[in-house]
Amino acid sequence: MTAVKQLKAEVRDRVGKGAARAIRRQGLVPAVIYGAGKPAQSIALDFNHTRQLIYAGHFLTTIFEVEVGTEKTRVIPRDFQLDPVRDTPVHVDFLRIGRDATIDVEVPVHFINQDASPGLKQGGSLNVVSHHVGLTVRADSIPEAITVDLKGLEFNDTVHISDVRLPVGAVPTITDRDFTIATIAPPTVAEAAADGAAADAPADAKKA
Repeated sequence: MTAVKQLKAEVRDRVGKGAARAIRRQGLVPAVIYGAGKPAQSIALDFNHTRQLIYAGHFLTTIFEVEVGTEKTRVIPRDFQLDPVRDTPVHVDFLRIGRDATIDVEVPVHFINQDASPGLKQGGSLNVVSHHVGLTVRADSIPEAITVDLKGLEFNDTVHISDVRLPVGAVPTITDRDFTIATIAPPTVAEAAADGAAADAPADAKKA
């Protein structure tokens, strides 16, 4: 579970494209907090800190407590925009959340025990179908990743979402099918032929 991080911000009195450009010239990133039945609040974030948070990873699954003056608001990032040329942050959207709120998030998939998969050890390849999994989960229980154990998997074995142990209380956002996470693909005919030719080559040819 990701820890709640503190984030300081300033109030933005003006909105619009011109105001946003002026904010960026000051070394800040325009942002907005919305949701929970309250009016949207326009804020500005420190540019360098925001860039570090985004590129550190897990930004969209991290809960922040944004401090604006004397008020603190618990939020989660819903979206951010990067400059198409410089890849620097130009805007962030935050969603207000309550402590017991349930939200939908995209969580990355991590794979372990590749060396304990007979299929992979015999030259197969891991075909990842879903690099992220959508989960409905409590806001205070968002996992950093979903772990898939490849131990014992043979050629053509498939890992479905039902095979993955999810955090307590978390359910997939896709509920109408047992979707595929990954498969173990056998070597192609060309790869198998090349391996066979290498194995049959004379010893002196192999040395050459």
